[in-house]
Amino acid sequence: MNILILGGGGREHALAWAIQQNPKCDRLIVAPGNAGIARIAECAALDIEDSGAVAVFAEENAVDFVVIGPEAPLAAGVADRLAAAGILCFGPSQAAAALESSKAFTKAICDASGAPTAAYGHFTDAEAARAYVRAQGAPIVVKADGLAAGKGVIVAETLAEAEAAIDEMFGGSFGGAGAEVVIEEFMEGEEASFFVLCDGETVLPIGTAQDHKRVGEGDTGPNTGGMGAYSPAPVMTDAVCARALDEIVRPTMAEMARRGTPYRGVLYAGLMIRDGAPRLVEYNVRFGDPECQVLMMRLGGQVLDLLLACAEGRLAEARVNWADDHAMTVVMAARGYPGAYEKGSVIGGLDGLPEDSAHMVFHAGTAEAGGQVVAAGGRVLNVTARGASLEQARDRAYGMVDRIDWPGGFFRRDIGWRAL
Repeated sequence: MNILILGGGGREHALAWAIQQNPKCDRLIVAPGNAGIARIAECAALDIEDSGAVAVFAEENAVDFVVIGPEAPLAAGVADRLAAAGILCFGPSQAAAALESSKAFTKAICDASGAPTAAYGHFTDAEAARAYVRAQGAPIVVKADGLAAGKGVIVAETLAEAEAAIDEMFGGSFGGAGAEVVIEEFMEGEEASFFVLCDGETVLPIGTAQDHKRVGEGDTGPNTGGMGAYSPAPVMTDAVCARALDEIVRPTMAEMARRGTPYRGVLYAGLMIRDGAPRLVEYNVRFGDPECQVLMMRLGGQVLDLLLACAEGRLAEARVNWADDHAMTVVMAARGYPGAYEKGSVIGGLDGLPEDSAHMVFHAGTAEAGGQVVAAGGRVLNVTARGASLEQARDRAYGMVDRIDWPGGFFRRDIGWRAL
């Protein structure tokens, strides 16, 4: 098969690494890719949010299967355009992608399906939002309704912080994503990520993970796109997974189908678990980043078979073969992230690192310049390892981190601390 993956981050490097291990994969193209992806696949310069350009590219390159990595092309309707052209695609329709592109839409789905989630208000003007916050008190969570690259959520500890977040969002700090705001009750408990495939009818769980959103050790400082992750998540016991499926995921999928917008693709349910009871924090309509990296490390080449079964409506006959193992990824980010950071610093020491089923450095924000790998983003490398225990995976990951020569970067030393 000729396969096209859309995206250029660590998630897409991990997907490419797993997919190219499957003998069904003949030619693998990633658009736009990055310096790490270029070592294992062809990279193509392509505007992945331009659905027409993607469809033309797929036809010109005899692509049999397209895997959409990030949320933006899904929200832009790329999956719909590919389906109209008769090209097999993994990823939900634009209408179904509203589960991520609009937090107010997700709340409405939860209301209709009875899925447990935080109490909330939905606002289109700042004054009404401020009045709601003053009535509810703090701590409280302020969210930009639209896509904000993982940064549009502010957990406000005080009323002043909440009001500042409201002003920031309506003031345009998050662009169009903040034109509407959802304000939620602060939920206590332990957060985890639950991943399922859905083909419009069948739901197949494919793994759990926990990530570290805050930039500082001990989970302190501002939220980021994720500073590291590990899989499986200890809090996601069989009983919790069963409740999450029965009370949250399946009712959501049934409501989406009832509305005439059946969901097809991977659904990432961010959950808050307290006393064994899961509640929905948010949905994402794609693999998480950096959670995808630890899932791909554990799943390997079977991922392509699972994605194909999902896209072709054959999930009822699919099975996930899990090893009794653990994986961890440590994010190396550019100094200054998630604020202002410099691009172009040289990264050394990568060539001597192992690349096998237990050790991989997935590139998230890199480019090649003058024969050297340089930083080209905020989150730059995902140093990922697998082991028989979480301790072994951690030791292998940090063993690789310590061999990377990048003075312009930083990372957290305590990924996995809650589980460990």
